[in-house]
This record gives sequence, structure tokens and C-alpha cells, in this order.
Amino acid sequence: MDRIEKLCIEKGLRMTEQRRTIARVLSTSADHPDVEELHRRANALDRGISIATVYRTVRLLEESGILERHDFRDGRSRYEEVTDDHHDHLIDMNTGDVIEFVDPEIERLQHEIARRLGYKLVDHRLELYGVKAEG
Repeated sequence: MDRIEKLCIEKGLRMTEQRRTIARVLSTSADHPDVEELHRRANALDRGISIATVYRTVRLLEESGILERHDFRDGRSRYEEVTDDHHDHLIDMNTGDVIEFVDPEIERLQHEIARRLGYKLVDHRLELYGVKAEG
């Protein structure tokens, strides 16, 4: 049983074979796929999975706190599994690739900025957009 399927069962979600297939595709994804890409991958495993089923399943998993939706300015919602491990994203604007990273200095600076402004930082999301530097 994969991670996402296990989380679904723990949250009491009914798991059909099609949902299991979609959960398996999500669990094995190393990228941040959109619904169309999830459909393509799931449909390769089960030709009976419709794009509507993928949309409904993704919405259910997002509402259940299992998936997180990202809008990386490319007109598509992309998804990744919710984890306790914090990371930020760098999006290549030419290729659409999403690079996950953690930088202790950025983390420290965000807390410092919030403190200077009279706040305690409780959460944040950082998305950097760039293009490959030449040379």
C-alpha cells in the first residue's frame, strides 16, 4: 500500500480501484503534476479512469488535507503530497520544472522580518520564479 492510499484509509475515505490507482500515481510522482498529467499516468495503468474521476479525486484529497495545490503562474493547478517537511519552490519559467529546496538562511530571515514587524511567523510559502542563467 502506498503513502497516499494509506492516508486516505486513515482519514476514512472510500477507496475504489480507480482512487487506488490515482493515489499510487501521486505517491510515485517525483514532480508536481497537474490533473491532465495525472490522468495520462493513471490512464496508462487503467484505461477506464476518466479525467472527471481524476478531478474529483484530486479535489477530495485536497479537501482531506492529503494533497496541496500550487498555482505556479502557468495556468495549471499542480499537486503534491502534504508533508511535515517544509520546503520552498523554484520554478523554471522556460521549462515549468519545479525545484524543491530548503535554505536555513531564508528561513531565519523570514522569522527575523516577521519579528521586526511585530509578528511571530506561523507559516509561509515561498515561490521563486527564474530562468537558467547563461554561462
